[in-house]
Amino acid sequence: MHTHGRPHNSGSPASLLLIEDDAGDALLVEELVADSAPEMNVVWVQSLAAARDALAAGLPDCVLLDLHLPDAHGLEAVARVQEYAESVPIVVLTGMAEEETGLAAVAVGAQDYLVKGRVEPELFGRAVSYAIQRKQAEQNAAALQASQLHAQENARLERGLLPSPLLCTDEFEVVSRYRPGRASALLGGDFYDVVQTGDGTVHVLVGDVAGHGPDEAALGVGLRIAWRTLVLTGISGERQLAKLEEILVAERAADRVFATVTSLAMTPDRRTFTVMRAGHPGILVRRGREVEWVEAPGGPALGLLPGSASWPVHRLELPAEGAVVLFTDGLFEGHTGAGRQRLGEEGLLELARRCGHLAPDDFADTLIQGAEELADAHGGLTDDVAVVHVRWNGKATPAE
Repeated sequence: MHTHGRPHNSGSPASLLLIEDDAGDALLVEELVADSAPEMNVVWVQSLAAARDALAAGLPDCVLLDLHLPDAHGLEAVARVQEYAESVPIVVLTGMAEEETGLAAVAVGAQDYLVKGRVEPELFGRAVSYAIQRKQAEQNAAALQASQLHAQENARLERGLLPSPLLCTDEFEVVSRYRPGRASALLGGDFYDVVQTGDGTVHVLVGDVAGHGPDEAALGVGLRIAWRTLVLTGISGERQLAKLEEILVAERAADRVFATVTSLAMTPDRRTFTVMRAGHPGILVRRGREVEWVEAPGGPALGLLPGSASWPVHRLELPAEGAVVLFTDGLFEGHTGAGRQRLGEEGLLELARRCGHLAPDDFADTLIQGAEELADAHGGLTDDVAVVHVRWNGKATPAE
């Protein structure tokens, strides 16, 4: 392998890999480089086998490819170079009677072709430069399209994770917020739902599939839809979570995947509600301007002990005109100081109490904003956050 110039590195002149078995033609190319772009680095190899080694050592900015080589011929040579380095632009060299072959090479992915013996230095330099620019434009367009498709897929998954409440009355108010984490470009598995059944009970769910990515998001969508189906078919209590766990175990991509959930049932007398908790954080209960942290007895996250876990149903009093706030742990796990210091549950409660005078929409927004501001100096809220604020608008039914 003959080398002309120095190897390409960041900030250096453009580099060219010449794959040509004829020494005379190789000399002509080096003369064209000297006349049109003397700063260009040229590496000359005489076979595709040698080109593969050169490409493995470091990608050039452009490949100048003869279509008659000892180990490849015609369009096969183009395909082999694309196999070795698909991101590198290719300009093919053809004979005077092979322009159709050059056009065919362009049709299968080469950026341009040059006819031996009919190339002027200015044309040569322009062809190589344009080939590099066109390839970069193609790659940028492909990356943009992939990004757009990824965003569309994430949007579809988000719509599945974050549904519209299914309510039969306008006397129940739901305020929901979802905020993706800053540190991950991948969609998370936080989800929630609100459904009212025929007896007037309003069921509320919040959950979090461990991990990030499309598999976790899809699993979260599946669990949310399954929960809604279970509620509407009258399956409640511990059996409800047992069925959710069965679905999680059947659908998860790996045994280590689990999900935490809290499920509420707010009775139509507006005086009590029941809580089931599977490894999920506690809830906030608002009474006027007061806010309390309530952590009802619960069981392990879904999927940790398949078939052997239990989740008790705990009944709580609902304060007159009170509200319940559910959330995922991303809200309080942001770093707020050096080392491993986080906002934590106590910090979140303190923040919530400072927001106790606010209306539901402002309460949810200020709670998330406050957690973000405390974590901003340390990378922000790195995990996804879901917050659901629910309350009855009307007065409680008088006790009989």
